[in-house]
Amino acid sequence: MKRLAATFAFVATLPAIAGNVSQTATLDVQNMTCASCPLTVRQVLKKQPGVEDAKVDLRGHSAEVKFDPAKVRPEQFAKAVSDAGFPSTVRR
Repeated sequence: MKRLAATFAFVATLPAIAGNVSQTATLDVQNMTCASCPLTVRQVLKKQPGVEDAKVDLRGHSAEVKFDPAKVRPEQFAKAVSDAGFPSTVRR
């Protein structure tokens, strides 16, 4: 039983050992005018490789994206969202 518990403890630490650290980027997003716009922006973001989560704020005209920096750069989010009809830039 102790061996099994030790195995689970080791497996739980693997992401930390591998250096898999998520980052968050914020985008300023224009042209969101209705309740379905944030849903569209979120879908576009979630389709990008390395994106773990995306939250879009209609009132704040922004999107917060949690991602794996080894797989994608924030500028790629801005381009994808802009290509979908919502001009956006990475907030610095």
